[in-house]
Amino acid sequence: MIVVLKPGTPNLEIEQLTQEFQSQGLNPEKIVGKHKVVIGLVGDTADLDPLQLRELSPWIEQVLRVEKPFKRASRDYRHGEASTVTVTTPGGSVAIGEHQSLVVVAGPCSVENEAMIIETAQRVKAAGAHFLRGGAYKPRTSPYAFQGHGESALELLAAARQASGLGIITEVMDTADVEKVAAIADVLQVGARNMQNFALLKKVGAQDKPVLLKRGMSATIEEWLMAAEYVLAAGNPNVILCERGIRTFDRQYARNTLDLSAIPVLRSLTHLPIMIDPSHGTGRAEYVPAMAMAAIAAGTDALMIEVHPHPAKALSDGPQSLSPQQFDQLMPQLAVLGKAMNRWPQPAAAMI
Repeated sequence: MIVVLKPGTPNLEIEQLTQEFQSQGLNPEKIVGKHKVVIGLVGDTADLDPLQLRELSPWIEQVLRVEKPFKRASRDYRHGEASTVTVTTPGGSVAIGEHQSLVVVAGPCSVENEAMIIETAQRVKAAGAHFLRGGAYKPRTSPYAFQGHGESALELLAAARQASGLGIITEVMDTADVEKVAAIADVLQVGARNMQNFALLKKVGAQDKPVLLKRGMSATIEEWLMAAEYVLAAGNPNVILCERGIRTFDRQYARNTLDLSAIPVLRSLTHLPIMIDPSHGTGRAEYVPAMAMAAIAAGTDALMIEVHPHPAKALSDGPQSLSPQQFDQLMPQLAVLGKAMNRWPQPAAAMI
């Protein structure tokens, strides 16, 4: 249930309403929008009468029930307004959201060595990326495949951040690793295989770094949003949704099916920012540019693109990785479409 307050509602009135809702056993959450303040009521609201609640104050404009099971993730919870996730990086704050400039995340699937990750970071930064992605811990289908260097790779990501000034996005796979990953990463990624690892979702929700939540390989949109709800319910409001392709029938020509229809669907259902990963979504480097541009046209807030100095020698996901030269060529193409969509930094509108 949400309580929509009239424009100009005094802070004292908001505090008094908050105390009143708390006295009724509810957990009120104040949400400051562009034009209005909304109080989200979390708890047992089934027996509450919206008309009676409106009588509590002349400053209450509306009382609405949130019918969707994903309460906090629902767009209704913010009275239709989109949320922005602002990430503090060495180079400044980067804002990710529906009304912000497009954000680009680039880097290798996994961190292989110091020279490789620093070279990649510097190259993608020079091309215009805002974040470096790179896996320290890698979930792999085969137990014999490269699993990442683990904790030592986190130190290499820290070195790459210092050398490039980019923010760092890296995956956390285990609740035991959340604190050490959060000490280095600017954004914690929960991968597709862990989308419904509820213990992990609660753990990343209990810390304050933003969370990038990838869609599970066979997850419905509602299951994905309910996973986001776990993070939000644990207290972390900064969640970014990442579509990275789902498993369908034909895997001969593409690794996954990139569900670009998820962008308008999510836009209607949730206030959370949206990222598209065309690298995992297709599994083929030659398809990445087309899908990246299609994602911008469809309205994505961010892109995640795999870049490796030598894709043919990559320890993981080489076939879907662009070389730095290919990334250099792609970014101006993305800029043309991004400017047409009024979503491209001019020169750095995403930096605040």
